[in-house]
Amino acid sequence: MFPLIVTLQVKEPAEAPAVAAALVRMRPMCLAEPGCLLWEAYHSQADASQFVLVEHWESRGHWESHGKLAAIQEIYLPEVLPRVHRAAHPCDRLGREAERDD
Repeated sequence: MFPLIVTLQVKEPAEAPAVAAALVRMRPMCLAEPGCLLWEAYHSQADASQFVLVEHWESRGHWESHGKLAAIQEIYLPEVLPRVHRAAHPCDRLGREAERDD
């Protein structure tokens, strides 16, 4: 498994609703992609400029392929990425046997 945490911070507070709406539209598309085990978007209650994406993919290769598919190409790249600062964090889940597949 390839777990990934992505943090997004909107550049302008007024952009948060547009980012939230785009992420909501992306969710069913991502979940239907090959290798997607989990794709959840969260909006911080403590800081409205912050979003967190929690993704689990069967492998790093599945995640890399995700970047070429409709959710990223048609929604994320044109509607989300220009409005945010992004940091992607491939992760190792603690307290469990290694499940990561690079």
